[in-house]
Amino acid sequence: MKRPAASLILAAALFTGGVAARADESLYDARNATAPDAEVQHFLGPKAGGIRYDARMIRAAQIAMSRAYPRPTWRCWHYVKDALVAARVIDSRPASPWAKEAGEELCRRYGFQKLAAVRNPMQAPVGAVLVYGGADAGHVEIRTATGFVSDFVSATPYPRPFLGAYVKPA
Repeated sequence: MKRPAASLILAAALFTGGVAARADESLYDARNATAPDAEVQHFLGPKAGGIRYDARMIRAAQIAMSRAYPRPTWRCWHYVKDALVAARVIDSRPASPWAKEAGEELCRRYGFQKLAAVRNPMQAPVGAVLVYGGADAGHVEIRTATGFVSDFVSATPYPRPFLGAYVKPA
């Protein structure tokens, strides 16, 4: 099932203009980055023409689009893990079983950083992994330009206690 809204959302979330860091720590490879062709630009939206994208980020958006559902499947952390690994943002699948443990593991094993100043999911930058707590497994999703995506797409943050926003320095 194709979900174009999810593709636009995640594509915007994963473009390479993220958090600044040293060039040798970045996943962005300027040698392989290109302006999107007409088909991909349509997929990314009208403002995509002036941005150079890494092919892995475009692929991550396409993967997320193809896997997101209109309603929750209760496998949010599974879907976010898959998108991060498939896009080669991380090099192995996180082992933590609970979504509410995602932030700690992403920091400890994969070089993500918690954004201490972000106390509300709506303040999180596009592309941040958002982690929520609760009495059960919690929830995890990726912040997008127009909302949030995990196993499903939403225009609003998940209604759980917000634990933090995590980014991998670009």
